[in-house]
Amino acid sequence: MFQKNKILILGFARSGYEAAKILIERGNEVILNDSKEENLQDQDKITQLRKLGVKFVFGNHPDDLLDSSFDYLIKNPGVPIHHKYVLKAKELGIEVINEVEMAYRLFPENVTLVGITGTNGKTTTTSLTYAIFKAAFGEKVFLAGNIGYPLSSILNQLNPGDIVVMEVSCQQLQNLSTFHPNIAVMTNLSPAHLDFFGSYEIYKKVKAKLFKNQTEKDIAILNVENLDVLDETKRILSTKKFFSSENSINGCYLDGNDIYYYGKKIVNRSDIRIAGIHNVENVMAAIMVAKELNISDKIIVDVIRNFNGVEHRLEYVATVNGRKFYNDTEATNIKCTQIALSSFDEPTILILGGMDRGQDFFELSSYLEHVKCIVAIGQCRQRVIQFANIMEIPVYSYEFLKDGFKKAYQESDFGDVILLSPASASWDQYKECEIRGEEFKNYVYELK
Repeated sequence: MFQKNKILILGFARSGYEAAKILIERGNEVILNDSKEENLQDQDKITQLRKLGVKFVFGNHPDDLLDSSFDYLIKNPGVPIHHKYVLKAKELGIEVINEVEMAYRLFPENVTLVGITGTNGKTTTTSLTYAIFKAAFGEKVFLAGNIGYPLSSILNQLNPGDIVVMEVSCQQLQNLSTFHPNIAVMTNLSPAHLDFFGSYEIYKKVKAKLFKNQTEKDIAILNVENLDVLDETKRILSTKKFFSSENSINGCYLDGNDIYYYGKKIVNRSDIRIAGIHNVENVMAAIMVAKELNISDKIIVDVIRNFNGVEHRLEYVATVNGRKFYNDTEATNIKCTQIALSSFDEPTILILGGMDRGQDFFELSSYLEHVKCIVAIGQCRQRVIQFANIMEIPVYSYEFLKDGFKKAYQESDFGDVILLSPASASWDQYKECEIRGEEFKNYVYELK
């Protein structure tokens, strides 16, 4: 399959680059088209692919580029399905797939595929599942998908009998046809990506495609407390198994502060470093996947106890002198900071602020129960001060994170949480929010 064909790849990025490498190796004629000008692209990757024989068309999408001589159109997941090339390909009878579908069709035999999706929590669940599998099975386990590793990038390393743990986004699910996970996980569903799909109904249907090719021999792991998940999976053929953070069920569940798997205690909530009930659900989903491959409780618990979460997303950094530090620099909007604040029952010192994009901090008003003081930083710190004063919460203002961090520590007591969850972009001072998060973590490590 995919040998000596003529193939148009629509969209460069990581997936286009990795797909082009695989396809050119197999003797295909590959043309890669991207609307962004060539001087704005990764020059090293272009040079590498040109040497291999890939042809490029940059800067636009010429009307005459796609014709009946092509065998496949492989589109970047972010390209909408109404793109003119996608519509023309269908008229010409050219199959339209994405990089995930292409790579899946090239899998060696007997690879166990775990596919994880959901509106929230899929990256954390995927990362934790991978960590558990890696501890249990070592070099046989590979991480791929929307988490930053295109499925094509691991193809040449895969052997029969290996295991792939994959985060699958809604955009990746859209152009799949034969993709078939042995174990499929749906963490939850809520309205998202409506600008891309047009409606929540369409979005939900696309998410449910993860289970489309499963049979009764395959496993679907579902959040029983999410009604939309239950509704969208009513008719799937998979063997359904459930987890719940609210009720004791025949599955994985939280009872008090203990997580049970079919009645057997696995781990106490205090052993979970990642905060919040949503992360308890993510842990339960990962436990259920691990149990499908008969991984021992000891391996599961050891990994959970040492898992700090996804970097920069409510990431546990360390406990220093009784203070727990969390890096949530990717909370660049109000909703993310709401989730972060909902994750703690301890007294919390909140570091808030950054680039001023008109965000309404008063949307945090009902989430401040445990906030003992706020440290305002960045361009919008004056508006943070106004918000804190009206909410009658002590507030301290500093332009830079370095000074704000010192004050946060000075105001903290044993048992407090010090939380960087800015509800603001970082571009007032940083090229990207990850740099802000690394700076925060470095200050914590200096304290240690």
